[in-house]
Amino acid sequence: MAVDSRSGFCPSTSTFHSKRRPVPLPSDPSLDVSTFVLSRRHSGTVALVDASTGRQLSFSDLRRSVSCVASFLSSRLGVRKSHVVLLLSPNSLYFPIVSLAVMSLGAVLTTTNPLNTPQEIAKQIADSGPTLCFTTRSLLADKLSSSRLPVVLLEREEFKSTDDDEDKRVVTTVEEMMRTEPAEAYPKEKVTMDDTATLLYSSGTTGTSKGVVSTHRNLISMVQIILNRFKLEDGSGEPETFICTVPMFHVYGLAAFATGLLGSGSTIVILSKFEIGEMLGAIRAYKATYLPLVPPILVAMLNQSRALPLGTLRRVLSGGAPLSKEVIEGFREKYPQVEILQGYGLTESTGIGASTDTAEESKRYGTAGLLSPNTEAKIVDPDTRAALPVNRTGELWLRGPYVMRGYFKNQEATKSTLDSEVWLRTGDLCYIDEDGYLFVVDRLKELIKYKGYQVAPAELEALLLTHPEISDAAVIPFPDKEVGQFPMAYVVRKAGSDLSENAVMSFVGNQVAPYKRIRRVAFITAVPKNPSGKILRKDLIKLATSSSKM
Repeated sequence: MAVDSRSGFCPSTSTFHSKRRPVPLPSDPSLDVSTFVLSRRHSGTVALVDASTGRQLSFSDLRRSVSCVASFLSSRLGVRKSHVVLLLSPNSLYFPIVSLAVMSLGAVLTTTNPLNTPQEIAKQIADSGPTLCFTTRSLLADKLSSSRLPVVLLEREEFKSTDDDEDKRVVTTVEEMMRTEPAEAYPKEKVTMDDTATLLYSSGTTGTSKGVVSTHRNLISMVQIILNRFKLEDGSGEPETFICTVPMFHVYGLAAFATGLLGSGSTIVILSKFEIGEMLGAIRAYKATYLPLVPPILVAMLNQSRALPLGTLRRVLSGGAPLSKEVIEGFREKYPQVEILQGYGLTESTGIGASTDTAEESKRYGTAGLLSPNTEAKIVDPDTRAALPVNRTGELWLRGPYVMRGYFKNQEATKSTLDSEVWLRTGDLCYIDEDGYLFVVDRLKELIKYKGYQVAPAELEALLLTHPEISDAAVIPFPDKEVGQFPMAYVVRKAGSDLSENAVMSFVGNQVAPYKRIRRVAFITAVPKNPSGKILRKDLIKLATSSSKM
């Protein structure tokens, strides 16, 4: 099997192979991700820091807390293997403790966005069937009023049983669990790498939200690849300090902070929500070296009138959406001491897929990076299903040890996303160049069909962002009886601008083929995006089509 060393492409199988060195994975089939993370040898001392209170947990504190919570869950609350446990919370010191405790029992962790409506959360509860919920008192009142689930409060308060209807559902607090000595022998079934570990719900940017079933093997593979990426896998180096701004309920935050980086002995400084002043204070106070974030935060840092004091920070890690050349160059000019690294992944691939691991790799503007270790890829023509070679655009298919088992209770969706050889159809329109770099062109399902021509919204968005009076933009398909769909732009003007609709359309029209021209413009104060920075086009499509009927 001849594989081109430059691109990683094998002509005989039409498959791209990762150019990165393979990462060895544990061979013991009776290994859960919690044991794998907490038993790793390292030189770290402080595991978790709450940026708002300064509270710290050492690695020995973390191990003991996980053991206490797991014991309480099993011996007192009857949580068993395969039971689903819901974690509804903003970023918190408790998030990794609860996550690791639940998974150590072979129970299944499902998380949800605290910003979701009560109806959206109720739908997830009905689908996943949890036996217990960890949440805060305010979220219990605001988001779970119609649920009858038993609740463990994520707050530093004494547990007091009352006659109040809300408190009748509260069985204890996580602090009480952490203070309770583990039972000498509590019920714990054998957990294997092929057992289900998490049930995360996909973002639903192009359809109905679905439960993604990931195994302990998937998560262990993800941890190994993350540690390898940052050269932290042997645990002998100087521990790093990471600022956690990204949501832990999302695969990005769960992968990096609630499991992955704890295995390296690194310190995780947790921000409950993003606020630029608090972030800067945490960077300075804890001498942070890494700042994982989503593109909107990076753009906010770039748009500051003066460079922010970033102290010891060496690297920012951007994921969720590709960064433009203008953003990368602007950030480098403003913060020359900080490297930008990018990554690509999906909930269905446990956050893994491709990455740039050095500043030099990131200079290949627009790329998501080289394929992750232990990864194979195909670029497949969406119409003919033919596998394509270098520099040809088609749907990206991925295969690796981190690819999900399937969608929860949804065989039809699983069959349309995973084939018999466990290739994951990402739904992303991509190409891989002659040097093995992956470029994400657009979401396949978001292509605009104008008179049969395909128009990629991301191409027009990148063009709009080069306009000196535009700070952000999103392009959507607008339905039309004559042409099928045409591109419509939602534009965020920069402060003081009075840019007109015609000026926007002329600016784009002068630089693209006629079928790609924007034919409708609306101005908004902010482009709606999900926690990982992806544009919520379905929300804008709904807004545009409802407005046109008025």
